[in-house]
Amino acid sequence: MPGFLALFSVTASLLLALMTAQPALCGEALPDIGSMQLFGTREFRGPLRALTGWTSLIDRAADQTRGFAACDGATADCSAAALSWQMMLERGGQLQGVDRLVWVNRFFNRWPYRMDLEVYGKSDYWASPEEFLSYSGDCEDYSIAKYFALRQLGVPQQQLRIVVLKDAIRNIAHAVLAVAESDKIYILDNLSELVLEDRRYGHYQPQYSVNEQYRWAHIRPAGQLYFK
Repeated sequence: MPGFLALFSVTASLLLALMTAQPALCGEALPDIGSMQLFGTREFRGPLRALTGWTSLIDRAADQTRGFAACDGATADCSAAALSWQMMLERGGQLQGVDRLVWVNRFFNRWPYRMDLEVYGKSDYWASPEEFLSYSGDCEDYSIAKYFALRQLGVPQQQLRIVVLKDAIRNIAHAVLAVAESDKIYILDNLSELVLEDRRYGHYQPQYSVNEQYRWAHIRPAGQLYFK
C-alpha cells in the first residue's frame, strides 16, 4: 500500500514532540488501552492535528452511523450501506465481550480488500463507514468501520485505538483496531477472522495509534521484537 506508507512514517520532529508530551495515564477504572502497554510498548500522547485525514473524518463518520441506525426501512428508502449497518448492530447488540468483537471483525472482513488509488483515485485516503460499505477499502478503512461500529455498540473511546504499525514478517505498513476488554487488549485485523490478544502479534511493531481525542507514539524497548 504505497500511499499508506506516508502515514506510517513519523517525522523526527513530530515524534520528538509526542515523546515530550504527557504520557497516557494508567489505572483508569474502565478498561483503558493506555494502562496496558499496547503491543508491549511505551506510549506518548500528543494532539491529533497532524492527522488531517482522520480529524476531518471523525464528525462525518459519527453522523453517518447515526443516520444508518435511525433509518426506518418501513417509511424510508434506506441505502444498502444503512441496511448492512443495521444488520451488524442487530446481531452485535445481542453479544458482549469478545463474542461481540469477533462478530464485528468477521462482519466487516467480508468486504474485499481494495487499494485507495483503485477506489478513490488517491494514494492515501481515510474512508468513512458509508464509503467503506459502498466501495470497500484498505486496512485502515476496515479499522475505521470497526471503530465506529463498536462506538455505536456502546464501547467507550478510551477502549479503542486504530493502530498504524509495521508488519515485520511481511515488511509492510499495516493498520488494525485494538480494543481493551477487561484486562486484555484484543486485535481486530482484516487479515484474520480470529480475534487474539495483542501479545500474540510479536511481529507487529506499532508506530502510532489514534482515537477521537488523541494520537500516541509507540516505542518498544530495544531488542524486544517478539513476546514470550
